[in-house]
Amino acid sequence: MDMRKLAAEAIGTFWLTFGGCGSAVIAAAFPGVGIGLLGVSLAFGLTVVTMAYAIGHISGCHLNPAVTVGLAAGRRFPVNQILPYIAAQVVGGVVAGGLLYFIASGAPGFDIAGGMASNGYGAHSPGQYSLAACLVTEVVLTALFLFIIMGATHGKAPAGFAPLAIGFALCLIHLISIPVTNTSVNPARSTGPALFVGGWALQQLWLFWVAPLIGGAIGGALYHWLSKEPQGAVTGKA
Repeated sequence: MDMRKLAAEAIGTFWLTFGGCGSAVIAAAFPGVGIGLLGVSLAFGLTVVTMAYAIGHISGCHLNPAVTVGLAAGRRFPVNQILPYIAAQVVGGVVAGGLLYFIASGAPGFDIAGGMASNGYGAHSPGQYSLAACLVTEVVLTALFLFIIMGATHGKAPAGFAPLAIGFALCLIHLISIPVTNTSVNPARSTGPALFVGGWALQQLWLFWVAPLIGGAIGGALYHWLSKEPQGAVTGKA
């Protein structure tokens, strides 16, 4: 296993988690100039676009265990490299969560009970959505995310535009699902903040592993079936 690929995945997932969750924790509700739901959604999309161009040629820029599993299900990624990639992604997410906690806790009145952009269902869903609604949301949106990734990186797709399509897709996913689950579609992104919030965030973390992994596998396998013979390098994934 090429350690440079794993390092790239860790750095990229750090950027996605720190940039996306950081925008939610630090900037979303900042008095007078808060970026709100639209700004946080855009921030997550931008982390993907920027890192896809930076490291797509090194590791494929998965940044997400669900993407790695989905690409393997779609026969675009070797099964024997799944676990090392996931481990690197989780490391990146956890380091980002720790740095975000350190920075956020430096503000007067900081309260970890605010969740630090953790994902949740029921009482911990931003809109109080049920477990079933959150489960379906995460499965469906992750499946469609993988479907878009597979299509955008197909050998017959327009060259060079995959990062933009994938970044816009992640932005749209957040616009839809921040009120439902605070948007995961990425177990590594969910794990980072949850480890520092503890309590309910850790208790509910299982959903944000199970649902995205199922959705990713469905989306990758579905596109493989539809396309029959996907071609080209695996680049620009998030």
